[in-house]
Amino acid sequence: MRQLLTLFAGLLLTSVAHALSLSDLTQSDASAGLKDALSQGAKMAVQQLGRPGGFSSDPDVRIELPGNIGKASRMLKMLGMGSQVEQLENSMNQAAEAAVPQAQQLLLDAVRNMTVEDAKGILAGGDDSATQYLDKSSREQIRAKFLPIVKQATDQVGLAQQYNAVAAKVPTGLSGGYANIEGYVTEQALNGLFSVIAEQEASIRKNPAAAATSLAKKVFGVL
Repeated sequence: MRQLLTLFAGLLLTSVAHALSLSDLTQSDASAGLKDALSQGAKMAVQQLGRPGGFSSDPDVRIELPGNIGKASRMLKMLGMGSQVEQLENSMNQAAEAAVPQAQQLLLDAVRNMTVEDAKGILAGGDDSATQYLDKSSREQIRAKFLPIVKQATDQVGLAQQYNAVAAKVPTGLSGGYANIEGYVTEQALNGLFSVIAEQEASIRKNPAAAATSLAKKVFGVL
């Protein structure tokens, strides 16, 4: 009899756990759990990209020359100028890798400043709604941090100066819409950063057990 009661109690607890929904969580718990998961995703993205090879070794985020200038670079390689093109592309990716760590505190600040209303909208939104929130609330500040780091790195490469001279004179379509190399690299670095954060968000939504805190596991477990 005691064994039957124990089994029944276990089954009852299991059914209650499975029946738990987002509405059963307090707003503070839901908000705190989301903040935990977002902070985790931001830190992991910065760690992944802000190391040697973080951009250059990942084909999904590797930065190459834009537009028709990028296409022309392949011809330059065939004409024996491959080393100069590679030097510029390497400097672009290294600049992005050097800049990314500057984003972490700004991302964490954006998470900390999230309101309960923000959190409710994110949790009710799509699979990348948390990433979209971070993008909207922190991109401008991160861009301002990235730009001088990228400019300092690319200014040291002669071909970058030549790129800027050409890009300033050609239609925007030829240069991918960017008048200078540092603006292009900065935007590509931002795009890469938020794409990796989106991957982290999707991973936690798909597998809540991968979340770093019990509260984040609880919140994403009921989505």
